[in-house]
Amino acid sequence: MINAFKQAIRALLANKARTLLTTLGIMIGIATVILVLSAGAGFRGLINDQVATFGTNTLYVQTKVPSGNKDRASRDSTDSGVVITTLNQRDLDSLKKLPNVVNNYGIVIGQSVASYRNNQKTAAYFGASAGRFEIDQSSLKAGRFFTAAEDSSGSQVVILGNKIADDLFKQDDPLGKLVRIGSLNFLVIGVYDKSSGLGGGNDDYLFIPLQTAQKKMLGINYLIQAVVQIKDLDLSDVTAADISSTLRRNHGITNPDKDDFEVTTQAQILDIFNTIFNSVTILLIAIAAISLIVGGVGIMNIMYVVVTERTAEIGLRKALGAKNSNILQEFLIESILVTLLGGAIGIMFGAFLSWVLTSIAVSSGLAWTFSLPLYAIGIGFGVSAAIGITFGVLPARNASKLDPIEALRHE
Repeated sequence: MINAFKQAIRALLANKARTLLTTLGIMIGIATVILVLSAGAGFRGLINDQVATFGTNTLYVQTKVPSGNKDRASRDSTDSGVVITTLNQRDLDSLKKLPNVVNNYGIVIGQSVASYRNNQKTAAYFGASAGRFEIDQSSLKAGRFFTAAEDSSGSQVVILGNKIADDLFKQDDPLGKLVRIGSLNFLVIGVYDKSSGLGGGNDDYLFIPLQTAQKKMLGINYLIQAVVQIKDLDLSDVTAADISSTLRRNHGITNPDKDDFEVTTQAQILDIFNTIFNSVTILLIAIAAISLIVGGVGIMNIMYVVVTERTAEIGLRKALGAKNSNILQEFLIESILVTLLGGAIGIMFGAFLSWVLTSIAVSSGLAWTFSLPLYAIGIGFGVSAAIGITFGVLPARNASKLDPIEALRHE
């Protein structure tokens, strides 16, 4: 086996250019697999961190159109869709009484033109009660959060997202200045840090007290969403069931199929993301597999050429006593070494591409961490060896079956 290994290395080094070109297909396929798995690990970490910014122990309550029931729906003048008007502050007060609930806050969202002097921008405003700042993990670059008293009194104060602060105020300090949102003036009391998440996070939003958004901006008394903070994350499913029961009682719903709300846990959110992401990953790896198959066929063809070139050598060795197994071992090892070389280069190239992708993501402000999972390296080498064996066994077998007399005549 050691002698066959040495012979295989000698044969590969005798024609370096052909060896490297033979590994190209394998290298590209393995590099793609490594890039997908490495980038996927970094992307999962980014999503987990972004979900965690909303609080690691939170549940989400969102309105939805009940199945086959439009009695509870009304048309919003600013939207052509159906708006559910049943979720309100009374529901949040009821949810706070549940044993595993610590806190909660309601949410409404609208859109208006924000302006300061000659600068203006159409932006979404996010109305939430002051409890949001006790639950979410976002931090301010400058200023302060609004208080529960400012929320209950409908104060016209606003916290700016980082990007919208730059767009409206340029180099000026926005704190203490008035920004016009729609037809009302708001005092800027804070500016959020630049977001490191997907989609800009808080960067393009205006954040105002819930009561101000409901009464002065939208003219409504209902919520579109609520976030509930819980004590024990292990009881999230039980708490979600308790929330559903409480809301059904408040809304007079006896049939769960008629629910006008939906309760979602963080685990469910991540499960949805993972399902989508895994499907995309499988698709990309399937595309990479095509390259690997093409590379494997290329290796088989080259090995057939090598067998033809070395027919006389094979005949001489068999005439001197080499067994079929000796010839089979040498050519099979040669095929495996070629694919392992392509796999090694592919792993390094894929890791480099993943590092480049991480650098681009970080420079774009995303909290992306470079990750090269050990299982990705194992898959890279394992697939390389499997391709070497699968596509190298036929040429090696043909070489071992050559008749020594006929092989010697080939010269």
